[in-house]
Amino acid sequence: MTQPAVSQAMARMDAMCGGRLFSWDSQGAILTDRGRLIHTRVRRAIGRLDASLSALSPRLVTTASMSQLDCLVAVVEAESFTLAARRLKRAQPTVHRAVTQLEREAGRPLFQRDGHGPIPTRPALTLARAVKLALAELDQIADDLTEIDGRKSGSIAIGALLLARSSFLPRVLAAFRTGRPQIMVKVQDGTYDDLLAALRRGDIDLLVCALRDPVPAEDVVQETLFLDRMAFVARPGHRLSPRSQLGQNDLAREGWVLPRRDTPMRRQFVSWFEQAGISAPDAAIESGSLLLMRETLAQTDLLGCISGQQAAAEIEKGLIVRLDIAQNWPARAIGLTIRRDWIPSPIQADFLTKLRAAAGSVRQG
Repeated sequence: MTQPAVSQAMARMDAMCGGRLFSWDSQGAILTDRGRLIHTRVRRAIGRLDASLSALSPRLVTTASMSQLDCLVAVVEAESFTLAARRLKRAQPTVHRAVTQLEREAGRPLFQRDGHGPIPTRPALTLARAVKLALAELDQIADDLTEIDGRKSGSIAIGALLLARSSFLPRVLAAFRTGRPQIMVKVQDGTYDDLLAALRRGDIDLLVCALRDPVPAEDVVQETLFLDRMAFVARPGHRLSPRSQLGQNDLAREGWVLPRRDTPMRRQFVSWFEQAGISAPDAAIESGSLLLMRETLAQTDLLGCISGQQAAAEIEKGLIVRLDIAQNWPARAIGLTIRRDWIPSPIQADFLTKLRAAAGSVRQG
């Protein structure tokens, strides 16, 4: 590029970012606070992209375009050139050509073509995740700049499983919105595996859930917020509700509303029965929904297995009762999962402060 072209590009950047990125003195150009902030994010984004591209082929670092990478991500996610083109609002041959050009430069196929559509290879998945994370890094610039400019706007994306959504997270959101009412908070639900994948590719900023042992991936870290214990519950007036010190023999033949088989709580439920040499009862209904469980218990003699924290408000209101079990349940850690190298924006850092403060209240309670 020529010097005038660079100057014009920087002038456009100043305008886009709402202020000067460099100041000038006799020594040359010096980054302003605004410039340092953007420089950090851009270096992280480009570094992530370059590492992933060069792992495929050193040529891709200089030849791959953002348009081609957008097409790659769209095809990886849709597993269809037609659906990817529709999502990007481009012609299908354009998307196909972009992916083919990337494959030619990489010297290897990035998709397996069969009758069911293009299936991404591991290198394609790795590159697509790097692109998504790089874009997420750049997206955070806007939130960083709102703090510098004193504006009250921005967003945060949270993944949350049932316990966090039903009791803990609403308290955090109420405290957060008191100080930042203009911030858009997006709460995404789903299975743990889906939310973890969304976190790792940058679609959500943080995940609040029961922690896993061992840590599920080397690119994420976990932080314990508070401990929770399993609860067995029933409708008010259930024949077992007055009894104390119920054991496995008392409950093995009951009908149950249970969490999904792949959840830590379901495994703990099964383990409790197996400790007594008894096969754990199967689920009459399998669901993690507190609302579904509560309404089902109200109309049947089924029992429910649920998080004690999740059920606390329902028990306090008298909508369900907690059974007296002859067991001191082992606690499970409820906490925060984030990307290992994540740098939160000021908005996200403020939310984390509120999250940890609310967790402290739970621990003390």
